[in-house]
Amino acid sequence: MAKSSNLYVRIEPDVKEQAEKVFDSLGISMSNAIGLFLKQVVINQAIPFELKLAPARFKSVDTMTEIEFNAELEKGYADYLAGKGRPTEDVLSDIRKRLNV
Repeated sequence: MAKSSNLYVRIEPDVKEQAEKVFDSLGISMSNAIGLFLKQVVINQAIPFELKLAPARFKSVDTMTEIEFNAELEKGYADYLAGKGRPTEDVLSDIRKRLNV
């Protein structure tokens, strides 16, 4: 069957670039990858992978017990002593870049 429909999507430029690198290494085009995805949707009558929220990486302070809170403080202090920290401005700069601010 000849391909005769166009599909226009908006995607974050960095996501598109990263996906293109993966598809290039697999030897397929972005168009072919999207076609494969859509064919799987039709075959499975569903999205062909599980959708779920990522588990929270950080626990809110107000949900921690005093013991958990103190343990987190101790881990942070141990990291500081081991030189594993990053300057605040570097962290904030990374956050701004990710948020395009």
